Amino acid sequence: MVSEIMPHVSDIVQNPTQPTQEPKHSVERQTAVHVVDATGVKEPWSVQSVLSTIPDPPPKSPTTLTPFLHLLERLKTTPREGWRRFSIENGESIADHMYRMSILTMLAPPSLSRRLNIDRCTKMALVHDMAESLVGDITPVDGVSKTEKGRRESESMDFLTKGLLGKVGKGGTEAGQGIREVWQEYEDNETLEAKFVHDVDKLELVLQMVEYERKAGGTLDLGEFVWVADRIVLEEVRQWCADVLREREEFWKGKGKGLDRPVNGLEVGKAVIERAEVERGHHRADKNGTK
Repeated sequence: MVSEIMPHVSDIVQNPTQPTQEPKHSVERQTAVHVVDATGVKEPWSVQSVLSTIPDPPPKSPTTLTPFLHLLERLKTTPREGWRRFSIENGESIADHMYRMSILTMLAPPSLSRRLNIDRCTKMALVHDMAESLVGDITPVDGVSKTEKGRRESESMDFLTKGLLGKVGKGGTEAGQGIREVWQEYEDNETLEAKFVHDVDKLELVLQMVEYERKAGGTLDLGEFVWVADRIVLEEVRQWCADVLREREEFWKGKGKGLDRPVNGLEVGKAVIERAEVERGHHRADKNGTK
């Protein structure tokens, strides 16, 4: 999933330089992560070149949903690459990320939810990175252009929804069409639902960033990711993000760091918080009938 705004952890790294001598930060998971790296396939990339690396690839003419479901397992075991640059071991998978995003869509405040098809937003959050089951989590340092990444993802979705689901009777065909359409809606980013889910994607990133920093006890600065908060479009999501950034600011203050003792992203975070406070003030004034 590629957008002009960079909706994915690995797509938001502004400085791809690998931190030197960075301590390893282990994040415990309920189950061990088995890394599946689909981006290591030799060029030219194709769906078939990826399938050739899988021990038990799906049959050419599936008769059940099982092959599709087995490929989805790769989303559970493929880690989000952006964090691995910081030696975070056993970090979140692609499926982890999409799960919390789907829950976030259900929590939209009334001022936003009344304008949205929430069920569609939740579905969009659950499928927006589905192509990465074959493409993998491509990062800027991989040297894959936005156009090429888009091609790989589009072809992967065609294979998953048409090549697999589309061959399993009418029910599979209809389900596949629905998944493909909502994925494309996210990619096009034109509807309010798509813009909301893109914003939620960024919010989920900021949440995970703060959680990794806290678990590392102040020895890990992930502030280079904060800038995405300033790209959030919808005011309601910006308010959520401001709450998370306030928490981060307090955490680093407790570690003796602030704007005078720089931590990456604090200035951007402060600007987002201030903007959210101004917007909240306007709403209070409107509610009280004042200007």
